[in-house]
Amino acid sequence: MSSSMRYLFIVSVSCVIIFIVFYVFIFGGEQGFQRLNNSDTLMLTQVCASFIKGKTPFLWRDKLMIYQKSSCREYLTQSRYITAPLSEEEAGFPLAYIMVIHHNFDTFVRLFRAIYMPQNVYCVHVDEKATAEFKDAVEQLLSCFPNAFLASKMEPVVYGGISRLQADLNCIKDLVASEVPWKYAINTCGQDFPLKTNKEIVQYLKGFKGKNITPGVLPPAHAIGRTKYVHREHLGKELSYVIRTAALKPPPPHNLTIYFGSAYVALSREFSNFVLRDPRAVDLLQWSKDTFSPDEHFWVTLNRIPGM
Repeated sequence: MSSSMRYLFIVSVSCVIIFIVFYVFIFGGEQGFQRLNNSDTLMLTQVCASFIKGKTPFLWRDKLMIYQKSSCREYLTQSRYITAPLSEEEAGFPLAYIMVIHHNFDTFVRLFRAIYMPQNVYCVHVDEKATAEFKDAVEQLLSCFPNAFLASKMEPVVYGGISRLQADLNCIKDLVASEVPWKYAINTCGQDFPLKTNKEIVQYLKGFKGKNITPGVLPPAHAIGRTKYVHREHLGKELSYVIRTAALKPPPPHNLTIYFGSAYVALSREFSNFVLRDPRAVDLLQWSKDTFSPDEHFWVTLNRIPGM
């Protein structure tokens, strides 16, 4: 046997052994082998190819795949990402996305791929309480995209607390500083999924002619207590939640009328700047820090100010 053939044989056997060890470790026993499918075969091929080329594969969650900056092009191609605007209309109307996530990396990848367009810009906020593995996986994925980034400041998010709103605001601040001339910012959570194409979303938003989409109403009876009483966030090792106290809150600043509505909105760039800088917005945020689910009254209340 020639030296080249011997080398190829050793590499092939090594690849198979490494794959089996990882597969048994990750999926466990015979049940794991029963789940072997075409994607796993492709994965094995990629791992072996990386060893032959002298590269080290990256362990991404519970699957082996090549994931290095040098292979971003291959990843985008294999995952069929859109790499050029699909129309002049979309190219001239870029969007900004805020994505607040904390777990389930596979779901995040599906959402990101579904809404990704090269002319848009994406700020991803990862819950500070998320696992290091999850944070690393998100960071490595985003490193393949020049128009996507992690929020500059991460919050330990508590459902119903001020931290959920602050996560959005952290991304808004980053997006306003972006050089991408986006027209609207849309906030999402990790379990969202688009029902429209990017072009359909663009055409819908253009119809608002710069107005925001922040649907809401005057406080219904069941929601009055959310801003009437002081609430506190509780950060626990196993469970985090918001506690309602018996203490009453002072009235809203600037004699603002509080409205309640959707926490998920579409905001113009002009309004986003207003939210970050106007004294009324800054004071409302401060007043809202000890309310329940402030993201359900913050946007809509500011948007109901005359002139907004």
